[in-house]
Amino acid sequence: MTDAATETRLRLDVWLDVACLFKTRSEAQRACRGGKVEVNGQRAKPHRFTQPDDRLTITRSDGRTQLVVVKALAGKHLAKADARQLYEDVTPGLRPEELELRRAIRDDARLTPRVSGQPDKRQRRALRRLRGH
Repeated sequence: MTDAATETRLRLDVWLDVACLFKTRSEAQRACRGGKVEVNGQRAKPHRFTQPDDRLTITRSDGRTQLVVVKALAGKHLAKADARQLYEDVTPGLRPEELELRRAIRDDARLTPRVSGQPDKRQRRALRRLRGH
């Protein structure tokens, strides 16, 4: 492939990693293989080439869908602020009821005490006192 061609096309998994939409390239590959990434409305494999003006739909693990328009390509890692210049996020905002549901879930998680698998030293001593040992 010529240099001119590599400037206008780039592997999807590489671009997703460079644009900081996934933490690693292998994570981007897994998402593509799992059908979580669509390019222009079609499921995309990791080796598919992407180019400016492609519309990506990324389904995240928490059920959210992110819509992104490719603005530029870069084959090497950039600072995160510069990487954000590679795409335009056109994801619609959350509806008020979705926003309220997320707040409720977050607040519930804060109020629910975390329970570890085994008691720590203080808890073991309290259990011994209760049992009378």
